[in-house]
Amino acid sequence: MNIGQAAKHSGLSAKMIRYYESIGLLQPAGRGDNGYRHYGAQDLHRLAFIKRARDLGFALEEVGKLLQLWQDRQRASADVKALALAHIDELNRKIAELASLRDTLGELVAHCQGDERPDCPILKSLETGAAACATCSE
Repeated sequence: MNIGQAAKHSGLSAKMIRYYESIGLLQPAGRGDNGYRHYGAQDLHRLAFIKRARDLGFALEEVGKLLQLWQDRQRASADVKALALAHIDELNRKIAELASLRDTLGELVAHCQGDERPDCPILKSLETGAAACATCSE
């Protein structure tokens, strides 16, 4: 199948498939007489693996490591688990960071009168870098 068909089948864009080829996550596709890329079942299986790993938030470098482990039948599952646990730790760090951002913004919104006055603790915080402006709600 050509790259357009592979893209449709995999749920990835043709541009992403070409990019994955360029960085070595996917072997360069064979070319037909017409010069078009040709993808087989193994390529589609690998693209599905890559897409699922990316959907789970793995970075491209981690996807590369996962692909190597997937292809290595002598691998230790402990290596795969360690990679996944490190990714979970990173996700938890990001979740905590996002929760903190949400809480800070919620505090700023709570202090905003939301009326016709120009005073705004949200803008004041952005200007000064302060988490909240206690005097802005007065």
